[in-house]
This record gives sequence, C-alpha cells and structure tokens, in this order.
Amino acid sequence: MSKSVLISGAGLAGPALAYWLARTGHRVTVVERAPALREGGQNVDFRGEAHLTMLRRMGVLEEIRRWRTDPGPLHLIGRDGARRVSLPASFTGGQVEIARGDLSRLLYDMSKDAAEYVFGDAIASMTETAGGVDVAFDGGARRTFDLVVGADGLHSGVRRLAFGPEERHIRPSGYHVALFSVPDLLALGNESLLYSEPGRGVALSADSALCVFHPGPLDYHRRDTGRQRRIVADALRGMGWEVPKVLAALDDASSFYFDQIGMVRMDAFTRGRFALVGDAGYGATMGGMGAGMSLIAAYVLAGELAAAGGDHVTAFARYQEVIAPYAKACQRLAGNAGSFFAPRTARGIRMRDAAHKVLTRPMFMGYLDRLTTKAADAITLKDYPIR
Repeated sequence: MSKSVLISGAGLAGPALAYWLARTGHRVTVVERAPALREGGQNVDFRGEAHLTMLRRMGVLEEIRRWRTDPGPLHLIGRDGARRVSLPASFTGGQVEIARGDLSRLLYDMSKDAAEYVFGDAIASMTETAGGVDVAFDGGARRTFDLVVGADGLHSGVRRLAFGPEERHIRPSGYHVALFSVPDLLALGNESLLYSEPGRGVALSADSALCVFHPGPLDYHRRDTGRQRRIVADALRGMGWEVPKVLAALDDASSFYFDQIGMVRMDAFTRGRFALVGDAGYGATMGGMGAGMSLIAAYVLAGELAAAGGDHVTAFARYQEVIAPYAKACQRLAGNAGSFFAPRTARGIRMRDAAHKVLTRPMFMGYLDRLTTKAADAITLKDYPIR
C-alpha cells in the first residue's frame, strides 16, 4: 500500500531512502534545513561485499568509481616529521572512496524527479494521530504524512522530537574533532600525515586538516563557528611539527566542521510512525563507516516496507531486527577513533605506533584488510520486491 513519507535530511541516507521508497510506490517528501545540498565534509569510502552489492543494486557503483578519489597512505610521524609507520590507502579509503559532496549530489540527482525536495526548512513539531503524523514546519506550513523518517544526522531533530532529548542518546567520548580546509602546505599529493601529542593530534592532507583533541568541559553553541574556531586554536596551541602553520590557516578556512566525538546509543530505532535511519539512529561522529551503513539501512527500511505491503508496524519491527546487529558491529570500530588520532599519553602514542607497525608487515596485511572489512560485511542483504 502506498504511503506518504516525510524524510528529514538530504545528506546521504535521506536521498538514498527517497530513491528506494519512490521505486516501491511511496509518495516521498524530503525536507532539509540547509538552503541547498551540503557540499563539504570528509571523503567517504565503501568496503566489503555488502557495501558493493548495495551499490550495484542502486546502479551507482560504476558512477562512484568514475568520481572516485585517489587516496594515498597515511603516515604516522614524529615531531621531526620522520615517518614511523605507513598505513596503506585501503586502511582509510576502502575499496572505493568518493568525496562526500559528490556522493550527495549523485544520490540527489537519482531521486529528485521522483521525490519532492524542500530546502531551507525544517520540522518544528510533530503530532502522531491514529491516521498519520501532523507536521508543522519552521516556515509555517502544516502537512500530514503517514510516516516520518529521521535521516538528519547525529544531532537529529526527528530523534529529539519523537524519542526525547539528545543527551539521552549520544554517548560522548571526551574527544572533539575539527575538520577545515587548508592550502597544500607540504605538497602532499594524495598522501596524509598524522602527528600526535598526548591528548591531541593533527592529520594533514593536501587540502584539509583533521584535528582531534581531548579537552576539559567546553561551553559553546553548536552553530557558533567563531567560538568553535577559538576552541580549536586554544586546544592545539603549542604543538610541534607543522601545527603552527595549520593554525595560521584556521581563520581563513572556507569550510569548517566541529563536533564532539560520540556515538548514538538507542535500544529502538522506531516508535509508532517514526523511524531513524543512519547516523540519527546509530551513528558515530567518525570511524563507524557511516556512509555505507546509512545506504544499506535505507535499502533495508524501504525493502521491509515493500515486503510488508506498506504495513509499517511489521516493516519497522523487521528493520529493527536486521539493522540493530549490523549497527552494533560498525560502531565497534568507531569506539577507537579518538584514541587512534590522539592517544592520551606518550606511552599510548608509542603503543599505537608499535601495534600498527606490526599490522602493516606483509605477513599481517591480509589480517589488517579483514579487520577493516569485517564490520562492513556483518549483514546479508535480502532481495526485496523492489521493481
């Protein structure tokens, strides 16, 4: 049975879900707070047979390969810039990597003719009734939908309105991360360098700096980027190597992202006529293979709705059953993201370097590849009745 479905968020999970739902006959509206597609963000990668199977079923694998980036190795370096360990491109870039903005545009182009997109607006309130969900938007419009799906990221508005305050669901690690654009300071090409001191680390590539640090309590508003830039500068001040040059580029950075490193912990991703997909329900700030997991979850949710003939009660229960163990497997990797970039002690940095030096030896390279793809493959994709 055809349903009217409102999806909040036009990042990756939202357009992917819109694509699949439209193919199963549902009437789809996607609302996005930003005035246009968000073009920035880290590159995203796909690895393992489950990821590639999902991309093939979407018909986008070859297009992603056409737009793929060319990631190089990540070198762990000391204060003098000397390389201590080199991690292969497959460790950070998977089997195929693409700029997040390019993937977002690709998914939007695939779904825009079959779904209604509303940019520059957001959900203000929602009321579930016996026959649907009455939604009021920030822009003043009011509409009713059969189902509402939150695909709006770690700080999901749908999750807050339908499942309760953010503090109940995000488990912080104590680390924060900043990602901002920089000029090619060291002519790095496609390679990246990671320099760490106790509790803070900077990964530098040709066009961006990824900064991770473990501060004390911080006071800032999530949309106050000026305050966030000052926090980053204070946290990294006094670091060695080329970090002063990185900080000199911070004020003029054309793109800037800042957040705590944490992960969403929820017992259930659905409630009544509401569902969460991707980072909104089980995401991590970094390291949890969020792009692959989000696209697979969108496929599963749409597929279960198709298999249940539009019966959302049955479909949501099956979606929960299928995705919960997969999300848990992916989140296990994300739990080490902060401590990898910025171990808390000098001893921790030495232990990290020693461990990865062993893992990158030829006899262990197969194990390293299996380690990074095991979680991605922790699901068997069904053949759903999607035309």
